[in-house]
Amino acid sequence: MKKALLLGEKGIGRSSPNPSVGCVIVRDGRVVGRGWHDYALRDHAEVGALRMAGRRAAGAVVYVTLEPCSHEGRTPPCADALVRAGVRRVVAARTDPNPAVSGRGVERLRSAGIRVDVGLCAEEAGRLIEPFACHITTGRPLVVSKVGMTLDGKIGTGSAAGRAISSPGGLAFGQRLRLASDAILVGVDTVLSDDPELTYRGRRKRARPLVRAILDSRLRTPPDSRLLRVAPDSPVLVFCAPDAPGASRRKLEGAGAEIVAVPRSAEGLDLGAVLGELGARNILGLLVEGGSRVHWAFLAAGRVDVFHFIIAPMVLGGRTAIPAVGGRGFGSTAEALRFRIRRTLRTGPDVVLETYPECSRSIISPWLSGNAPSPGPDPAPPSGPR
Repeated sequence: MKKALLLGEKGIGRSSPNPSVGCVIVRDGRVVGRGWHDYALRDHAEVGALRMAGRRAAGAVVYVTLEPCSHEGRTPPCADALVRAGVRRVVAARTDPNPAVSGRGVERLRSAGIRVDVGLCAEEAGRLIEPFACHITTGRPLVVSKVGMTLDGKIGTGSAAGRAISSPGGLAFGQRLRLASDAILVGVDTVLSDDPELTYRGRRKRARPLVRAILDSRLRTPPDSRLLRVAPDSPVLVFCAPDAPGASRRKLEGAGAEIVAVPRSAEGLDLGAVLGELGARNILGLLVEGGSRVHWAFLAAGRVDVFHFIIAPMVLGGRTAIPAVGGRGFGSTAEALRFRIRRTLRTGPDVVLETYPECSRSIISPWLSGNAPSPGPDPAPPSGPR
C-alpha cells in the first residue's frame, strides 16, 4: 500500500479534477503491475496497473489507495475491469467519498466473489484525495491557507525594505502547496504592495493552469500588474462588489482579467459566493496566501480547512509590523477559533505547522469524528468527472 501511495503522489498537480490514486498489483509476492492516475491520460490507476500486469493479474492481490469506481464516467468502471482480470483480492485504503458512488465499487467486487478489505493507510490516502473529497461532497474547494511569518507572528514591516521572511526551504514548501492547488487567492492589498506574479515555479509539472484569484471589491488592481502581464495561459479572476466602477472593470477586462461580481459581507466580499463560483469551475483546492486582512476574513467566516504556518526563526517586533492575521480580531479567548496541529515539519531553518481549524471540512480533519466529511450548509454536490 505504501508503494501505491507513492504512485498516487505522482498525480498531485496532474489528476485534478479527478482524485490522485495509486495502484499496485502483487502476485506470488512480486509486484507485477503499477499505475497512477493522470487526468490527461484518461486511464485510472487500476487500468494502468492491469495493463502492465497482463495475464499475471489473474489470482493477484490489488492494493489501491481509493475504492475502484463502479460507474461509467470518462472511462469504464474499474471494478468491472478487475472482475474481468480475475483478481482474487482488493485492498483499498478508503471508500470513494462521492456520495453517489461510495461503497458501490466494493459491492460490485464482493458480488463477484472477490475479497475486499478497506482501511489500510486510510489517513495517508485521505491526504491524496483531500481536495477532491471536499469538492465532491460540498461543491466547493478545499481552502488551504498559507502564511510565512516570524516567531512573533509578523509577515512584514510595512515598508518595501526587507520583505523576505521565509527561507528558500519555506518558499519551496509554498511552491509544493501551489502544485497541489487548482487556484491561488490574494487580496488587492497584496497586489498593490508586492505586485506578485502568483505563478507556480516548482520543478514538477502541473497539468491544469493555476487560476489566480484576487479579492478586489473596488477594482483597484492595476491593469499593468505583473499577474496580468505574465503567464497568459493562467487565468486571472478578479472578484469585486456589484457597485465596482465600470471604467475600472473595462480596463481590467481589456488587460485579460475576468471580472466576477459577488455580494458584499461584513468583512468585505461574500466568501461563500466566491467559493461557490470557484467550485462551479471545478476548482478542487484553493490556496489562500493573504494578506493579513484576507486571512482574517476567511477565518472569521469559518472558511478555512487547513492552515500552514511557515515560521522563520526571527523576530520583528514593533507596533507597525503587519500581523499574520489582521482584521478586527476576536473579542476574547473564549471567542477565538481553535486549531489542532496535525504535523510539524522542518524545511531548512523554518518550521511548518500544519493545522486544522475547528471549522475544517477536510476528510482527515482531526475535529471530525471518524474522519467523515462534514455535510455543512453547502449546495448539493456535483456528480464529478471521475
